[in-house]
Amino acid sequence: MPAVTETTQRSPLPLTQLSDEEKMFQATIRRFARERIGPHVREMDDAGIFRKDLLREMFELGLMGIEIPEEHGGQGGNFFQAVLAVEALAMVDPSAAVIVDVQNTIANNVIIRWGNDDQKRRYLPRLARDMVASFALSEAGSGSDAFALSTRATHHGDHYALTGRKLWITNAAEAGLYLVFANAKPEAGYQGITCFLVERGFPGFQVGKKEDKLGIRASSTCELILDECRVPEENVLGEVGKGYKIAIETLNEGRIAIGAQMAGLAQGALDHSIAYAKQRRQFGKPIADFQGVQFELAQMATEVEAARLLVYNAARLRDAGLPFVTEAAMAKYFASQVAETTASRAVEIFGGVGFTKDYPVEKLYRDAKIGRIYEGTSNIQKLTIAKQILA
Repeated sequence: MPAVTETTQRSPLPLTQLSDEEKMFQATIRRFARERIGPHVREMDDAGIFRKDLLREMFELGLMGIEIPEEHGGQGGNFFQAVLAVEALAMVDPSAAVIVDVQNTIANNVIIRWGNDDQKRRYLPRLARDMVASFALSEAGSGSDAFALSTRATHHGDHYALTGRKLWITNAAEAGLYLVFANAKPEAGYQGITCFLVERGFPGFQVGKKEDKLGIRASSTCELILDECRVPEENVLGEVGKGYKIAIETLNEGRIAIGAQMAGLAQGALDHSIAYAKQRRQFGKPIADFQGVQFELAQMATEVEAARLLVYNAARLRDAGLPFVTEAAMAKYFASQVAETTASRAVEIFGGVGFTKDYPVEKLYRDAKIGRIYEGTSNIQKLTIAKQILA
């Protein structure tokens, strides 16, 4: 039997235990979300537009360059901090959360991991300072089957000409940089897919129709039109034909942040429900005194905590350099379910007023639906989990 030492006597830290730095980071974002974003949530949802002044403030606060190294003007943080930011923002406005999510865990992450020194020097400082980015993979005929994309890239000496149409592209209305996936070698199938760094001003590029959506309405979702769009050869990200690898690995990580968005949304719905249950009176007492309401709140709280644990675990695994694909899929799959059911229960706890736009839970209910669809549907997550556990 091994001797008991001081090291073995130490209890492992709880999964949700945050360091002092992480606590301060989280508290700062929660305060920003509550004080600066909160008063404008309804107005932005109605208009379907995210305020430019708030976007500028998110840049100033460092929220758009969390993992970008300090030498490139970023915060030099880690993936878990990006997840904390997304969760904290989603408690107030899931639209704000997805803007920060796509910027950090998708676009910035891709350039940090796959960009060469010149590309990092040209783009990372701007992405940390004032440039929004988009990830352009989906098309009309390639949603869950992402590698069925039809956008083509033709090599012409010192540049590529991209032709095709992208749909459902998050952050597209505000973005200045687009990570566009096109097939440079169609005869090679998915092994011809390549990632290109496309600037808004490149000839032949156009942002098209903006979608009128059910939820997360302040987060823009648009089509992109590429008509012989001229992209310099030096803007190929990674190697030609390696775009499928970039897309898969990036989405595996991005799913953790979507899980964080959904966990934050669910926490927001729970917080509103608790506050309302304490204030709303029926039959001479607060409805929080009724066992039926207590049971609903207890179940909501349990599911939200379970979702958070899955998300935090996946994020910690990713930062530790350990396998996380299964845990990422589980986190997104479960957290998106919890967000939908928790928001629904919140509407019911509020009763008739919960069905109106005068109270916040109606919006959270609409915002929750997308969690089971984007960055891999719930069925895609289940397929991923099944493949991993059966391997």
